Amino acid sequence: MPLPDTMTMLRELIAAPSISSTTPDWDQSNLAVIEHLHTWLEALGFNCEVMPVPGEPTKANLIATLGSGPGGLVLSGHTDTVPCDPQLWRSDPFKVEERDQRLYGLGTCDMKGFLALAVEAAKSFTDQPLKSPLIILATADEESSMSGARALVDAGRPKARAAVIGEPSSLKPVRMHKGMMMEAVRIEGRSGHSSDPSLGANALDAMQQVLNELAAFRSELQSRYHNSDFRVDVPTLNFGCIHGGDNPNRICGQCELEFDLRPLPGMSLEGLRDAISARLLPFGERFGVKLEARPLFPGIPAFETPASSELVNLAEKLTGHKAQAVAYGTEAPFLQQLGMDTIILGPGSIDQAHQPDEYLALDQIQPTIDILKQMITRYCL
Repeated sequence: MPLPDTMTMLRELIAAPSISSTTPDWDQSNLAVIEHLHTWLEALGFNCEVMPVPGEPTKANLIATLGSGPGGLVLSGHTDTVPCDPQLWRSDPFKVEERDQRLYGLGTCDMKGFLALAVEAAKSFTDQPLKSPLIILATADEESSMSGARALVDAGRPKARAAVIGEPSSLKPVRMHKGMMMEAVRIEGRSGHSSDPSLGANALDAMQQVLNELAAFRSELQSRYHNSDFRVDVPTLNFGCIHGGDNPNRICGQCELEFDLRPLPGMSLEGLRDAISARLLPFGERFGVKLEARPLFPGIPAFETPASSELVNLAEKLTGHKAQAVAYGTEAPFLQQLGMDTIILGPGSIDQAHQPDEYLALDQIQPTIDILKQMITRYCL
């Protein structure tokens, strides 16, 4: 049976809903996408392994390998998309529609489109003896928990010399991004009548000091850490939401703050959490409240590949663009933990990702395939 062409592959991937979300009502399986890729790559002669994600019975990664031995190249993409509101789209988000020299659909640029183009590029190498393997990697839940990438790190595979993650970068190489932490501080006090503060322990009074301390911590971080490659060249700490209390005439019995911290490369997530806990936990005793600081999810480490790396230099030569730094997070630090020289390089713009009427411009398709073929030639032949 002949393999589908690029457009057919893209249509079939988009037509397989695979939303991942921290909200259970939105969350979906990615197994239909994995099955499409498995079928196509196996027909091309790849050795395909479907790797279930621990604790997620409806989620899996795919490791598809052509050739054998050490070294080689990984082309990596995530199979999930963010949620969407079809009413905000001009066309069905689960059907590829071509108009204005663009392909519209949920996941066209972020990032099922890259997976289809990686398969297309691989077709040219199936009848050639490879000195080092070509691996196409498809992961689960990048848009929510990164559980697919974390499972790969835990398993210690795949192994290769280099990895290209095809997140939408307008075909400009990316060698750095900030990390992402989402943290919570919960304070439980003791409610009582507001006419006599001694009757309770006010969680909001304690939270006021927590906010002041975190603001001071933010200022210290921004005075100590700086990287001019980023447009926002300091680590950021954003107070995202706060909830507490129930009535003006009651002593506030509980309060919770959630905040976002974006560290620069070189800053440790665990080190930051330890510093936050050391500064905040003493407020519990001082105000007579129970104070807990905890992560909302494990976090995404910051990422950096040296400007001098072979892969960065090759990507700059092939694209004509200097490698850049971006603010969004990816699976790059996890693949880097597996020992691979890693960059981000893919078709489509991040400006179209997570938006109604997401699209992939037609003029990005052939250049992507050509770049991937040249990279495969460099690392696998």
